[in-house]
Amino acid sequence: PKRLTVPFIHHSLAFLHGMAPHWVLFRLSLHADPSSSPFLTLHAVRQWSNVPFFTVPLARAHGKSFAHRSELRQAKRIVVKLGSAVVTRGDECGLALGRLASIVEQVAVLQNQCREMMIVTSGAVAFGKQRLRHEILLSQSVRQALHSGQNQLKDMSLPVLEARACAAAGQSGLMALYEAMFTQYSTCTAQILVTNLDFHDDQKRRNLNSTLHELLRMNIVPIINTNDAVVPPPEPNSDLQGVNVISIKDNDSLAARLAVEMRADLLIALSDVEGLYDSPPGSDDAKLLDTFYPGDQHSITYGTKSRVGIGGMEAKVKAALWALQGGTSVVIANGTHPKVTGHVITDIVEGKKVGTFFSEVKPAGPTVEQQTEMARSAGRTLASLESEQVVVYHKEFFFLVHSISICYVTGRLSPAMLKRLSLSSSKLNSLSIGLRQIAVSSQDSVGRVLRRTRVANKLELEQITVPIGVLLVIFESRPDCLPQVSALAIASGNALLLKGGKEAANTNRILHELAQEALSIHGVNDAIQLVSTREEVEDLCRLEKMIDLIIPRGSSQLVRDIQRAAKSIPVLGHSEGICHVYVDHEASVDKAIKIIRDSKCDYPAACNAMETLLVHRDLLRTPLFDQIIDMMRTEHVKIHAGPKFASYLTFSPSEVKSLRTEYGDLECCIEVVDSMLEAVDHIHKYGSSHTDVIVTENEDTAEQFLQQLDSACVFWNASSRFADGYRFGLGAEVGISTARIHARGPVGLEGLLTTKWVLRGEGHTAADFSEQGSMTYLHENLPVAQVLPGRRTTS
Repeated sequence: PKRLTVPFIHHSLAFLHGMAPHWVLFRLSLHADPSSSPFLTLHAVRQWSNVPFFTVPLARAHGKSFAHRSELRQAKRIVVKLGSAVVTRGDECGLALGRLASIVEQVAVLQNQCREMMIVTSGAVAFGKQRLRHEILLSQSVRQALHSGQNQLKDMSLPVLEARACAAAGQSGLMALYEAMFTQYSTCTAQILVTNLDFHDDQKRRNLNSTLHELLRMNIVPIINTNDAVVPPPEPNSDLQGVNVISIKDNDSLAARLAVEMRADLLIALSDVEGLYDSPPGSDDAKLLDTFYPGDQHSITYGTKSRVGIGGMEAKVKAALWALQGGTSVVIANGTHPKVTGHVITDIVEGKKVGTFFSEVKPAGPTVEQQTEMARSAGRTLASLESEQVVVYHKEFFFLVHSISICYVTGRLSPAMLKRLSLSSSKLNSLSIGLRQIAVSSQDSVGRVLRRTRVANKLELEQITVPIGVLLVIFESRPDCLPQVSALAIASGNALLLKGGKEAANTNRILHELAQEALSIHGVNDAIQLVSTREEVEDLCRLEKMIDLIIPRGSSQLVRDIQRAAKSIPVLGHSEGICHVYVDHEASVDKAIKIIRDSKCDYPAACNAMETLLVHRDLLRTPLFDQIIDMMRTEHVKIHAGPKFASYLTFSPSEVKSLRTEYGDLECCIEVVDSMLEAVDHIHKYGSSHTDVIVTENEDTAEQFLQQLDSACVFWNASSRFADGYRFGLGAEVGISTARIHARGPVGLEGLLTTKWVLRGEGHTAADFSEQGSMTYLHENLPVAQVLPGRRTTS
C-alpha cells in the first residue's frame, strides 16, 4: 500500500526505539496472506519477552461492521469500555485492583500487537469516595480529640458525598493508577476528559478527534472518561437523539460515540453480566444471547441496572446498536468473573464465543444453539419409535454425489487429502454392509431390560437401556464418517450434532440431506443436525448445558484440543494411538512378517497402526529378525532405534527421541526386551492403552499377555489393524475409546447407550419398610425379557 512509505517506516521505528528502550532488533517485511489483506510484519526481539515477532493488521476500510465473530481478529482500532461494576469493589468505595491489573495486561498485549487501543473507564467517583471518606474520618477524629480532650472518640457518621466532588477528588488518582500499571508493560498512557459539548460543538469535536489520532499515532493508549466534576445530571430517556447524535449520558453512550467518531473496528463493553439475556438474568427461563441482531429488540425483557453506575442493560443495548449502525462491531461481556477476567478481552479479539456479539448480518439458518434444541426435541421422539424401517443408503447415489464433490476440489487439495476424501467402490460396499449390520443390531438396543428385581410385594424394579441424549461428533476430512455416525445415532435413539471438515463440505451437506430424508418418514428429521455456521470447535465445546457427549474423529491433535476445550462435557475418544507389536522368541516367522507388515504398512496414518515393534532379545541376529528388517526396507519404513536396541548395534539407525511417539507415517521404533513380562511393562509405561499385539506360538505366554495387559484391545497373532468397529462386526464405530469407564475400544451401538431405573409400585412408601412398617424387602431377581412391550425395537 502507498501509505507504507519508507519515511513512514523510518519514523515509526525511530519513535518505537525512543519510547521502548528494551527493543534491541528491528526487521520489517511486507507480505500478503492469500486468504486476507496484506500484512506488515515487524519482527522484534525484546530483552524481557519471549514473543519474537508480532503481525500488524492493516487498517480496514471503515463503514461496515464485522458480520461474524471470527472476523474480530482483523480488528485494529479497539475501544474497551470498563463499567463501574468492573472497576469498583463490591463496597463501591475503591477500585478492584486485581481485576483492573488483568485488564491492563490484556490491553497492553493487544497494544504490543500494533493494534490501536483506547479505554473508556469509570471509577473516578468510587476512587474519590474512598479518598474523601478517609479524609473526612481523619478530620473528624482530630477535631473530636481536640474538643473532648480524651482519646476515646464518639461514633462518627459520614455525610452523604456529592458525586461531582468525588469525581474531582478521584480523577487524578485513577489516572495515576493506570499510568503505573501500564508502565510495567512499557506502554504510555494519556488522560482525556470529555463532556457532551466536546461532541456537539464542531470545533471541539475536531480538536478531540485530532488529539486522539495523534496519541494513537504515537503508540499511546488514550484513557477517556466523562468529566463528572462538571457534567450536569443526566436527563432521563435521552440516550438517543436522532440517527447521527447520541447524548453522552453515561460511559456506555460515551464509548459508542467515541468508537464511531474514531472509526473504531470494535467496541468491547465490559460489565458485571455475561452478556445480553432475553429476559432478566437470574430468572428461570433467561437465555444468554450469543449474537444479537437489530431486529431482535422486541424479544428482549430488560431487568434492573447494575449495582453501581447510572446505566443499565437497556442503555448498553441502545449504545451498542448506535455504534453498530455507525460501522463499529460491539461485544458486551462480563469483566468481573474471576475465571475469565484475565483473558476476556483477548478471547473476544480472537473471535471466541464470549459475551454477546452484535451483528447486522443475520444468518439464514438457525443458530447452533437452536439446532441443538431442535435435535434434542426430535431425538426424544426418535428414541420412542417402534418403526421397522432399516437404515440403508443407496451406495450408487453415494458414489454419484461424492464424485461431483471430488471434481470440485481436485485442483485445490493434495493427493493425500484427495485419497482421504475419496470413497472407492470397496469403501462404499463396506459402508453399505456396515449400515445393514447396524440396522439389524438395533432391533433390541433401546429399551432392552438389563436387570429385573422384585423389591417387595407388587414393587418391581427394572434397569433398561436408553439413549445418552445429544451427541456432538466433530470429524475431519472423511465423509464416510457422516453416514456411519448418523446410522449409529439413529439406531441408538440419540440426537446428533455434526461438525465436519471444510474439505468435504459439499459431500457432507448432501449426505446430511439423505439422513434427514430417511428420518422425515417419522417426522424426526431434525434429530440429526449439520453445523454449517462459522462455529469454532472450542465454542461448541462450551455448550455444556446442551450437549451430553463429544466424540472427536480425526487426528490426535484434534482429539487433544477437544479434550482440553471441553472442560464440562465428557469426551469419548483417545488422544494417541501408540500401538505395539511384541514378537516373542517362540513366534512363527511367516505370521510375524505378515502381522508386522499389515500393522505398520496397511494404513500408517490410522490410530490402530503399529508405532513400536518390541522384539525378544533372543531373536537378534537370527534369520527372523533379518527378514523383518528386510521387509521394512522394502516397504520404505524408516526405523528409529530404542535405547536398548541401539546398544546392541555398532552402526544403528537414528535413536528414538521418545518412546511415546505416534508417527502416523511409514516410521516406527524398534526396541529390545528380555521377556514377555518386560514387554508388558514397557507397553504399560509408554503405550496409550489403545491396541497391542503379541506374536507367539506359545499359548500360555499368549494368554498371560492377554490377561496382564491393560489396553482397550489386546490381540494374539493378529494385526493391530483389526481394532475397528466394522471389523469387529459392530457395523461401524464412532471412535475408539481408551477410557476406563463407560465404553472402551471400538465404540458402536452399545457404547452410545446408558441406563435408567424404572420402579413400578402401588402406593409404596419408604416408611412402609421401616422398623414400624408393615412391609419387608424381598430383592428377588426376575427373568429378563429381551425388549419391554410397547418399546421401540428397530431404527
